[in-house]
Amino acid sequence: MTDISVTLAGIPLTACVYNASGPRTGSSAAMSKIAKSASGGVLAKSATVASQKGNDLPRTWHEDNGKASLNSEGLPNNGIDYYISPQTISETMDGNPNKPYMVSISGKNLADNLEMLKKISSTIENGSVSIAAVELNLACPNIVGKPTIGYDFEQMEDVLKQVASLPCFSGSKPLFPLGVKMPPYFDRPHFEMAATILNKYKHIVSYAASINTVGNALAIDFHAEMPAIRAKGGFAGLSGPAVKYTALANVKQMRELLDKSIDVVGVGGVQTGRDAFEMILCGATAVQVGTCHWVEGPGCFDRICDELKAIMKEKGYTKVEDFCGKLKEWSKEGVALSRQMKMA
Repeated sequence: MTDISVTLAGIPLTACVYNASGPRTGSSAAMSKIAKSASGGVLAKSATVASQKGNDLPRTWHEDNGKASLNSEGLPNNGIDYYISPQTISETMDGNPNKPYMVSISGKNLADNLEMLKKISSTIENGSVSIAAVELNLACPNIVGKPTIGYDFEQMEDVLKQVASLPCFSGSKPLFPLGVKMPPYFDRPHFEMAATILNKYKHIVSYAASINTVGNALAIDFHAEMPAIRAKGGFAGLSGPAVKYTALANVKQMRELLDKSIDVVGVGGVQTGRDAFEMILCGATAVQVGTCHWVEGPGCFDRICDELKAIMKEKGYTKVEDFCGKLKEWSKEGVALSRQMKMA
């Protein structure tokens, strides 16, 4: 039997594939469809303290061939109170008690993030809801006038220092697992600096999700001779298959550099079971799907999970741990095997 369930940050996931925060996660009605799919869990929309509409429309764009997408949404969401309310969680997870519900936060500043973490802590402590984990977004590139925290290492360390000082993280065991959403890195010293900071706070950081969109991409409307997106002069976050190879490299390097107690979640360009397999091979404990979910809908989770199971069966793997983080070194024997399989 092929088993694709995993344990991420101490949380059992029914499948190693689940949704990224963002597309189709703004409401309980949308998230309930994820819960009913093969997705291993449900991750809510990145929340701010108060609800907000986000950037002006149009703020998304898809390449006609499906190879790339851009978004400059500016975090439209219903506010943190909505995503941690018993009603929202009940409507989302109704009939799916074995799947975890996770919250994502992306405050406009440090004070906002601390306020939201305090609200989440109070909600969990009073026992009214079940929130399995919180993902802190350190990587959003689409807030006008705000820097990407994950590229400002001094700011990033200060954020984690302040978060670690909260009562929910000051005991012998955190009140809940904390994940961090990371931006893409392109230079080895930057990987090392980011990992050093995360390792310093390994007592509160349970997983790192790599990557968020590649910031400051630009699509042109050829006929109108203007940007395809209205906000920020057209500059937006690049996602979809175009970022897969950058994502694979980030997963591989973060897995090499992070303490073993910090799991890695692979995100970026995952459209197929093969994409998910490659992420896991590079060291991802689990895989998030964003743009494909945006375009295809929650049915993508059933398809991707089925494709992953088929690949595992073909390769003789019965569980995810059999191949997780076991990318082999390049070899002539490997080239010969690949050539043979392509000709078969």
